[in-house]
Amino acid sequence: MYPLKLSPLIKDYLWGGTKLKTDFDFETVKEIAAEAWMLSCHKDGMNVVMNGEHKGKTINEVLDIWGKGALGKNADNFSYFPILIKLIDAKQKLSVQVHPNDDYALAVEGEYGKTEMWYVVECEQGAEIIYGFKKDISGEEFERRIKDNTLMEVCNSVPVEKGDVFFIEAGTLHAIGEGILIAEVQQNSNTTYRVSDYGRLGADGKPRELHIDKALAVTKCETPKIPYGKVGSVKNTANWCERQLANCEYFKTSKLDLHGVKYIQRETTCVSLLILEGEIIVKFNNDKFIARKGNSIFIPRKCKTQISGNAEIIVTTF
Repeated sequence: MYPLKLSPLIKDYLWGGTKLKTDFDFETVKEIAAEAWMLSCHKDGMNVVMNGEHKGKTINEVLDIWGKGALGKNADNFSYFPILIKLIDAKQKLSVQVHPNDDYALAVEGEYGKTEMWYVVECEQGAEIIYGFKKDISGEEFERRIKDNTLMEVCNSVPVEKGDVFFIEAGTLHAIGEGILIAEVQQNSNTTYRVSDYGRLGADGKPRELHIDKALAVTKCETPKIPYGKVGSVKNTANWCERQLANCEYFKTSKLDLHGVKYIQRETTCVSLLILEGEIIVKFNNDKFIARKGNSIFIPRKCKTQISGNAEIIVTTF
């Protein structure tokens, strides 16, 4: 087993921009690059390996060869690969939406629910997101406000800055605002219930589908209970600084500012590295490769790996 360098999978949703092409040099024939799926084993898209003996295979195919031992003991808690990691370029605001929890999603959609974490990579001045409600309201009021188009009056709009982090539990009403680039770590699910899309038309010229009944069934009509913004404990060493971003039953994520050498070898879990800035050398066994801004690296369990250089990296385990 060895570290896999993964090719991004581009999605061209209508609200997206071009920063993933211009700033991250992602190659795509799509005019819009709304999302880049950086670590995905989802049925709606899987990354392809770019290096080594398994070059050209999907990550799913490689994991089938390596077996569950490549993931670690926590993988036994899930029937399939548990996380999905993305870069999201919101040129326009996304729909106001909510994701179900595991129980509801497995019963209704046939896949896990979606708890996620956002790290603001960059944003325009004045950018905002919707994160829960300004005040606790009843389900009846939530339904009424959807119907009479006054929902935005009770949504919690939060100004954002580079480096802010938001942990979004399943059931939390949310929306990414325009002019925001986000790194997202989430459960391996593509189930989204739209509550409002501002009357926007889809590629077919028709209003995009809303999912009101399902949203009413799963939304927590309350204010945010989890601290957000410039949160997370920080650990400093001579070669790196690491800030904790999220720690839940599905994933653990941190922001690593590397300025030297660091060794990665986890006995119980695999590791994902998403390079946001800079360049590193990835060494393992008697081999090595260079990883730059926009590269995604999957390191299997027990694979002793040295990374060195100057870079900003999102590190995720589960």
